[in-house]
Amino acid sequence: MATVQYPSFPRANVLVLSSTDVQALLPSTLISQVDALLEAHRLEDAADLAEQQRKRMQSMLNVDRHDFDELRYVNQRLGFQCFQETLFEDAGNRLYEGELDPRVLVSYYPELRGGLFREDEAVDVMAGVAEHMPLEDSVDDIIRNYSPHLAPNTREAPPTVELLNILSMTARDMLESYLRKWRRKLAVEAVTPQSQAVRMVVDTVLAKLHVNTGKLPELYTLIDQPNAIVLSELEAELVKSQHINALCKLYQQRSDDAKLLETWARLVSGEWKDPDVQDPLSRMFDLLHESKDRALLQHWMPWLVKNDSERALKLLLSTMPSKRRLEDDRSLLQEIRAAHPEAGAQLLEHLVIHRRSSDPELHNQLAATYVDQLLSCLEDESTSKLWRAKASSYASGRSDTPFISYFASTTPDSEHKRTRLKTVLFLQGSTLYDPESIRACLLPHAKLLKLELAILEGKLGNHRSALSILVHDLNDSTSAEAYCTLGGEVVPARTAQVIGERSGLQAWAALVTPLAAPGKPVKSGSASMKRTKTVDEEVKKDLIMILLEVYMSGGETTADRTAKLLNSQAMNLDVVNVISMIPPEWPLRILSTFVTRSLRRTLHEHHEGQIIKAISQGQNLAVAEQTWEIIRQEGAIIEEPLEDEEDTGIGEKLGLDLGERVQGEPASFNEKIVLPPVDLHHSSEEDEGDGSVVDISVSPNQDGFVTSDRDSDVDTRT
Repeated sequence: MATVQYPSFPRANVLVLSSTDVQALLPSTLISQVDALLEAHRLEDAADLAEQQRKRMQSMLNVDRHDFDELRYVNQRLGFQCFQETLFEDAGNRLYEGELDPRVLVSYYPELRGGLFREDEAVDVMAGVAEHMPLEDSVDDIIRNYSPHLAPNTREAPPTVELLNILSMTARDMLESYLRKWRRKLAVEAVTPQSQAVRMVVDTVLAKLHVNTGKLPELYTLIDQPNAIVLSELEAELVKSQHINALCKLYQQRSDDAKLLETWARLVSGEWKDPDVQDPLSRMFDLLHESKDRALLQHWMPWLVKNDSERALKLLLSTMPSKRRLEDDRSLLQEIRAAHPEAGAQLLEHLVIHRRSSDPELHNQLAATYVDQLLSCLEDESTSKLWRAKASSYASGRSDTPFISYFASTTPDSEHKRTRLKTVLFLQGSTLYDPESIRACLLPHAKLLKLELAILEGKLGNHRSALSILVHDLNDSTSAEAYCTLGGEVVPARTAQVIGERSGLQAWAALVTPLAAPGKPVKSGSASMKRTKTVDEEVKKDLIMILLEVYMSGGETTADRTAKLLNSQAMNLDVVNVISMIPPEWPLRILSTFVTRSLRRTLHEHHEGQIIKAISQGQNLAVAEQTWEIIRQEGAIIEEPLEDEEDTGIGEKLGLDLGERVQGEPASFNEKIVLPPVDLHHSSEEDEGDGSVVDISVSPNQDGFVTSDRDSDVDTRT
């Protein structure tokens, strides 16, 4: 492990030569003197000699490198001799004076060196020192070999055990002091690869010593200062001693967020304990909020949801990017729901309601979740009684307020009320869920959830069923008539918006799409009014007819509503169809206003048509008068084809529109060939059908321009 570095030899100034050999007079060197003293086990004399050499060198202005190396050699030899004889304090001082690499001394402490050294790692040591280094593998072996033999044996005799403990503690104290000195020394030296390797060993072993001896202030001081601790070597020691706060500090210094979160999680779960770490769960939330690692957040989110679902969802929603793949949303939702169903429902609600996800699967899941929550509300007897009373109270009276508005304004605020309002607004506003499956879930509770069933029937296109529920079950004619106007929607956008503002459900109300006013664009001031829709007039008329039939199916009890509908929707109803539908036993007063207005409107439209026709004829005459002279000068060009005279037929085109057939060949207008004009009045009968071009003079009449030949009566209006 050690690379031998041989010292310089002493130099002779006097040489004696003979015929057979060469002799030199060598001075007695410091190294030879110390070696001799150590061989004689005269440690104090060797130490005094080394001290004299040190003082002598301090008095010199220029110190030779050889002298400096000699002093290092002497101190290292003395240090290892003291180390071998368990004089640990003197050994530490001498080894430091000899600048022994700390890795050499640490190698005698296997429980502290751990995996800091590689098998191929080497350290330079002077050859004379390496020859006299202890051969034992550890300092414990040195202590054990030095201990006196007492009965029954060295390991079990109480005096020996006590002596072993004292010597072991002294050896560790010496190593700690030695490493402290080296750490101060390395702090002022330039950083090199070699010094960095030494620094890692010094800091790591020193931290282990602090942990083992329980010197927490010194440990935290070491951690807070710039250090080169090898964390993998210290983790197990810190966990074993439950100094988790120190471990967290090291993770934070190295920005190892994954291990830091795992450590805090174990503290939260109670697996590890350290009173110095205050509120580790809040620290986890703070770290994940500041972290930009989305994968790390998604990894820990299910665990956080189990421990604090409210804060976990708040963290997730605040850090969720605006654009995410549907697959990511689905996988995250699945993990959250598995960890905490309620938190999963809140996340699903956020994805669909607030982030406006267009994934039909998520919409189906949210619709099913709302229905489950709604049915759980019905399991509460007080809630079911209250909702039944509200429906009965509304049906027994006559009100122009829709049932949903009545329910929202008269029902006391509660989580059950909020659940139903959210369900109604979502079922009405969303178009991506499967209404058939939701309807099947609600059918067993149709008596209490009539409004929800009406919405679903409308989604399925069962308009008659939806209107029957609104009219006969809920007695909500206002919503029924709005259903026809909106093309199948029970809750109008304006009503949804008012409910959303009063109940804090603006996001749900924004799902309901408002109806665009004819010829007037919707202002984009509020989120709920940015999207608009239109309803085909034919659809409106069909729905009104269905509503009329539903009203009439109620008999005379709904006669007043029928009359009101006829009077308000007369524009969309055909009087003949309506009269045929009215039961014969109904009084005439129901139809009188409707028929009177219909006849009056029909007569008005007839007179208006006559006026428009007369105005149009007058305008045509004025235009004909203005353009008569121009057309008269230009004339018209016709071309008769060169065909067999026996072919008969009248051309339907003269370049202008011809009113009826004339005797002779068919005529057509040719824009490309111009032939000399021939006056039709002076042409002979022999010229007919020879393909010549004739000039047709025209004169205006009330229907437009016609040819001057009154017998032909050919219409040439433009």
